[in-house]
Amino acid sequence: MSNLFLEENCSRPPLCVISDMFFSWTAKIAHTFGIFHVIFNAGGCFGMGAYHSTWINLPHVGKKSDDEYFLPGFKNCKLLVKELTEDIRVITGPVPFPQTMFQEWLETDGMFFNTVEEMDLMGLDYYKKQFPCPIWTIGPIVSSFGSKARAGKSSEDISKICINYLDSKSPNSVLYVAFGSQCTITESQTENLVRALESSGINFIWIKRNSSKINQENEWLPRIQYSKKGLVVQQWAPQMEILSHKSIGGFLSHCRWNSVMEALTNGVPILGWPMGAEQSFNAKMLEEELKVCVRIMASGVVISSDIKHEEIVKKIEILMKETQGKEMRKRALMVKEMIHSASITTKEGLKGSSVIAMDEFLNAAFCMRKNIFGSPEKPLHALIV
Repeated sequence: MSNLFLEENCSRPPLCVISDMFFSWTAKIAHTFGIFHVIFNAGGCFGMGAYHSTWINLPHVGKKSDDEYFLPGFKNCKLLVKELTEDIRVITGPVPFPQTMFQEWLETDGMFFNTVEEMDLMGLDYYKKQFPCPIWTIGPIVSSFGSKARAGKSSEDISKICINYLDSKSPNSVLYVAFGSQCTITESQTENLVRALESSGINFIWIKRNSSKINQENEWLPRIQYSKKGLVVQQWAPQMEILSHKSIGGFLSHCRWNSVMEALTNGVPILGWPMGAEQSFNAKMLEEELKVCVRIMASGVVISSDIKHEEIVKKIEILMKETQGKEMRKRALMVKEMIHSASITTKEGLKGSSVIAMDEFLNAAFCMRKNIFGSPEKPLHALIV
């Protein structure tokens, strides 16, 4: 990377380096060459802040599953140990990698978060207190075009199948089920989810990837196809296109932040099934603060354990059939408008919070560039790593 900077400096040094949060070590290299450095965090402030606080302080260590504890750095924020995903619950002491990474975060000149200030105030306050650099909320960043390009020509056929199915259903009547490209539920969880979807009687689209044996080993797939209540897709599907369709009434998700932002950008409430990393914190914030989510695995159920299909049915019906679900849809539409307002400049010249954040970032980067190198003679660019 140093060699790259040397080559760049021969002609025109980059205005800044924007690094993924896992590449925070790049800050010291950037500063060696007098270049502004920013860490991009694809998560939300609350979820990643809670994750950061938990790894740094380990407040749950030594406590029992039913014990409650306060989250350091967050005012009046209580959690139950059993609300944590297993990868965090099993921690018994400091772990070198995250501790080192979080320490390196202190070296950066600023931090980006893919969130909106107005919907993430508690998390934003945490980061402003924990880090000396500016914290910029620049969401929403929710494009699915890159994924569609990687999916190839078959993506167009899948899009048609999904949209044709949705077009045949009434508004707010379809539950979208997807756990991302990296998370996979167990066989027993799959069986319970299938039973729940069938028992609830709702329409659904289920994006079930990483399941090469699904046709051979599952008797339920032909049954679902015959009933025409559900559509199971075993490859990439156009998530933003699906979530923006009027027939979608809810999203059963693992609550990874990118999926959360895609749902809320389209005003879709969430059925939370967190699986790892900061997802349990995201789900908690969505349910208790924004009130646009109902968690499946909560109220005394350890998140990583299997759950009875009756419990899944209960939560599906809350979201899709009951008054509480209608209220969540109203709240989700309010958050949708909040997100939209943050990302635009009105005809009167009033800028949304995300627009202001980007302006502040550019001003800071240009100021550092001018102080060190003087006014640029050539167009500037950024290096993203």
